[in-house]
Amino acid sequence: MPANLTPEYFKAEKWFREATTAEEKILALEQMLRVMPKHKGTDHLRADLRRKLSKLREAPAKKRGATHVDIFHVPRSGSGQIVLLGTPNSGKSSIVAALTNAKVNVADFPFATTAPVPGMVTFEDVPIQLVDTPPITADYIAPGQVGTYRNCDVIGIVIDQSGDVGEQLRICLDFLESRNLLIDAETSAVDEHGNALAKKAFCICTKSDIAKTGAVDKLKQSCKYPFKFVQISTKTGEGLEKLSATFFSLLGIIRIYAKPPGKPADMSDPFTLPAGSNVMDLAGAIHRELAGKLKFARIWGAGVYAGQNVQQNHVLSDKDIIELHFS
Repeated sequence: MPANLTPEYFKAEKWFREATTAEEKILALEQMLRVMPKHKGTDHLRADLRRKLSKLREAPAKKRGATHVDIFHVPRSGSGQIVLLGTPNSGKSSIVAALTNAKVNVADFPFATTAPVPGMVTFEDVPIQLVDTPPITADYIAPGQVGTYRNCDVIGIVIDQSGDVGEQLRICLDFLESRNLLIDAETSAVDEHGNALAKKAFCICTKSDIAKTGAVDKLKQSCKYPFKFVQISTKTGEGLEKLSATFFSLLGIIRIYAKPPGKPADMSDPFTLPAGSNVMDLAGAIHRELAGKLKFARIWGAGVYAGQNVQQNHVLSDKDIIELHFS
């Protein structure tokens, strides 16, 4: 009986062939098994994939001290990590150069960026890491580059409005979809084993000063995802402030200012926590051991009166000022 494999299977198979780490190979094999038709014609193939998957899961991790260095692993810094994705000359490096002090190679020729380049952008008083990456094409992505996207918080899809916006979006979405990197109805942020999987994404529409008429409208019409679209120009500065605000919004974090009892609050260096965090979460972020001794807190902020006493489960809001009291 013929296997009658689907296009989704062949995408996952391509992902497996191009994977350079055991973790990525495991994710690809799991996807191949997930989308494979279940009938007698696929029994042998399914068994073979399960053997490969079992072998990869049981393989011991590499010993510490190995000489291999993963250039696509970008250590996290700041309150969140945004990684850019785009085709050649889409404007990724120009964005990082305009918003950070990172030394990026801004050039008019393709593939000027050969490895991730991190920089730090500040939204009001919150530092956010922004990462430039090598460009992708329909036929090529640098080996190991998928790991940079797998480990970030948000993916910024960079589209040059002066070029073929539909083709650029197609290439980027094909890459993201084939590797389960987009959160949607079928793909969650983690897989059934707790491994990082899909990410939030949005579109950064560059070169608005020389954009083709109706470029953004065309993008929105051709995109099946409810992305945010931010138009910018690194030459004129249009949209850059809004872009930084979008970074903060998509990270889903809040700022909390700590106030020691009897002293003024430190308004220069806030704690950043996931939206929905409570007083106990803040105590744990400040000091894990002291968190168990937390009695109550006083709060200045949204929806409360100044200095109101609140319990450990009180949900915090952005820019709240908190005074913690321990036993």
